[in-house]
Amino acid sequence: MNRRDFFTATSVSAAALALTACNDNNRKAIDYSKHPKKSDIQNKHININRNKKTTIKLATSWPAHFPIMGTGVDNFASRVKIISGGSLDIKIYAKNTLVPALAVFDAASSGQIDAFHSGPYYWKGKNSAFSLYSGIPFGFTAEEINSWMLYGGGLELWREQYAKYNLHPFLGGNTNIQMGGWFRKPINSLEDMNGLKMRIPGLGGEVLANMGVNPILLPAGEIYTSLERGVIDATEWVGPALDIKMGFYKVAPYYYSGWHEPGSILELTFNKQSWEKLADEHKAIIEVAASELNSNMTHEFHAQNILALQKLKSMDVTLSRFPKDVMEAGKKALDEVLTELSSKNKDFELVYKEVQKYLALSKEWSDVSLGYFINER
Repeated sequence: MNRRDFFTATSVSAAALALTACNDNNRKAIDYSKHPKKSDIQNKHININRNKKTTIKLATSWPAHFPIMGTGVDNFASRVKIISGGSLDIKIYAKNTLVPALAVFDAASSGQIDAFHSGPYYWKGKNSAFSLYSGIPFGFTAEEINSWMLYGGGLELWREQYAKYNLHPFLGGNTNIQMGGWFRKPINSLEDMNGLKMRIPGLGGEVLANMGVNPILLPAGEIYTSLERGVIDATEWVGPALDIKMGFYKVAPYYYSGWHEPGSILELTFNKQSWEKLADEHKAIIEVAASELNSNMTHEFHAQNILALQKLKSMDVTLSRFPKDVMEAGKKALDEVLTELSSKNKDFELVYKEVQKYLALSKEWSDVSLGYFINER
């Protein structure tokens, strides 16, 4: 062994011994039983025949190659194929090509498809608790909800409740903070919200309903036409990057900052039997690629939104904040909605209690760290 190899080997051995000692010292202090199982294939034997090809049918709620959300799933499928050496092929079916956009949950639950990409709040009619996994008005930011999901027990609760529908979900992206929506007329007071027909899903829709708004659930392809024809008076979608592409500014030029979805999760969800039949290596590949999808989409939304905002400023668009009485009414309505849903659904009550505990801790930390920094900056 030459001198360089000797010192390299010695350094690696010393590092390994130090790491082992560190782990031994900490093992008693850390209760690993309370940590989430972020992987489904830990400590399992991996055995796969790369000459045998497995195909997964995955339907989305988005048009083909839709920016960020659709292309994110395209990239996910491409990464899975490359990492698996071509042994795992995910076939993507855009909305309405295999099943309707908002029928993907039922299609995967019944085994008609293997997986889907969509948003958990679309299925609140199945179980109101599902809306809590997407995002909460005045609640989690993208960073906070990812933290709760991965390290605060949220993912385990989500999987436990989805298992009743024969489904197994993963984090499939995050829109980051969303805008409050496009309105055909300006909102000068809470009174202007009364009777408005607005496309808005999830808890945000229920909160606005308590404020006098008529919430309507529409798939992406129907929003612009409905807004143009006056079928709806307002719509929220995501943020500047996608909203510009949808053309909402042409028919509803009043654009408001948001509070109803400060960090909304998207889902990559599998039929439970389809998932369990996969080889362990394929499961591991999907887990890694899904984690990349979740991270990349969150950051891409931010990157694209900051550029799109500059474009909006050059258009005939009025950027505004909701009046104070609207915000106060929104917080009051949120409390009413959460109390009502908790009283009607034990699942909702259970999940929301966990959300409250984690959010309280996170808010305290944010106030003394990020909140302080942003105010000073």
